[in-house]
Amino acid sequence: MSQTYPYDGYPSLPGYGSTPPPPPRRRNHVRGLIVTGALALAAGVGAGGLIGHLNSTAGGTVTATSKTILSTSQIAARVDPGLVDVVSTDGYQQATSAGTGIVLTSNGEILTNNHVIEGATAIKVTDVGNGRTYTATVLGYDASHDIAVLQLQGASGLTVASLGDSSSVRAGDNVVALGNAEGKGGTPSVAAGTVTALNQSITASDDLSGTSEQLTGLIQTDANIQPGDSGGSLVNAYGQVIAIDTAASSAYQFQSQSSSGEQAYAIPISEAVSIANQIKAGTTSADVHIGATAFLGIQTQPASSSGFGSGFGSGTSGSGVTISGTVSGSPAANAGLTAGDEITSLAGQQVASAEDVAHALVSYHPGDSISVSWLDQSGQSHTATLTLTTGPAA
Repeated sequence: MSQTYPYDGYPSLPGYGSTPPPPPRRRNHVRGLIVTGALALAAGVGAGGLIGHLNSTAGGTVTATSKTILSTSQIAARVDPGLVDVVSTDGYQQATSAGTGIVLTSNGEILTNNHVIEGATAIKVTDVGNGRTYTATVLGYDASHDIAVLQLQGASGLTVASLGDSSSVRAGDNVVALGNAEGKGGTPSVAAGTVTALNQSITASDDLSGTSEQLTGLIQTDANIQPGDSGGSLVNAYGQVIAIDTAASSAYQFQSQSSSGEQAYAIPISEAVSIANQIKAGTTSADVHIGATAFLGIQTQPASSSGFGSGFGSGTSGSGVTISGTVSGSPAANAGLTAGDEITSLAGQQVASAEDVAHALVSYHPGDSISVSWLDQSGQSHTATLTLTTGPAA
């Protein structure tokens, strides 16, 4: 069973810097995740009472909702102004990637998937409602739940998305997915479908980086979500956003337990907004990182058994994480770590995978100090205290 994020994400792990040396030519991508495993669970989608105060309309308007069922074209006309196109630049890989975002507030707070902006050294966002392009900064992110919140610089009077109640979603409901399919920009793409299952658990991996995440509580749909739709809106028949487009299955590698054919997955808006509220409040947790990312500057050696892409695998060798190199001038490089060394602990926590390293760094910020222990290629043990610097957005 196999699936990916819509589409093309995870250039590096959050706060980690598992970035390979820049290739000679700039690459363009669209963001997304492919589902590599899915499990149908019982129960509903989750609480829906977490939405209210993010729909700020000061100086702006909210996309219109309807009391009657709308056609697909009517839904698109209402929802489009509350969407944005997100273009992330990864200066370390000399690559750009495209995805989608949802306007939460009129002053430019944007909800999107973490994998849409992960690894970005610069982010540009074009508001569909007014056609203007803004520089964006990352307010915070939750990599384990694939949610991020951006702030557009100098934005005001934006049209805000109308958020619905994801707890009221039922299998069989008609839905429409809207986003920046294929990264083309302009008028958002439209894909109609139905909800095929609720409360789904998946393992989703990125086809560019090969990293993976376990996501739970998702809405499954047969809407034809495309690369670049990640971070876009899954909308009900009344024009309300009930989930955020996140992952899609591979027609050749995935077979769902609850239905056949290609399926897509979306994070219920109640969960997404709950995380966004935590980010807005500046509340750090084991999963939520606030503000600028702390950069260690190591590159991981792929684990051949995982099927992950070069430079982004678990890097597991023995009891630690084997690195394939370091970014020049980074804290890791300055401390003397080199290709073939094996990191065994960070901040006193044992690490056995790239994901362990990323998780250990969630609560750290640029300027913080962290203890790193490693074994060199001769088996000699080293420990050093490194001062973390500013790295990619996630």
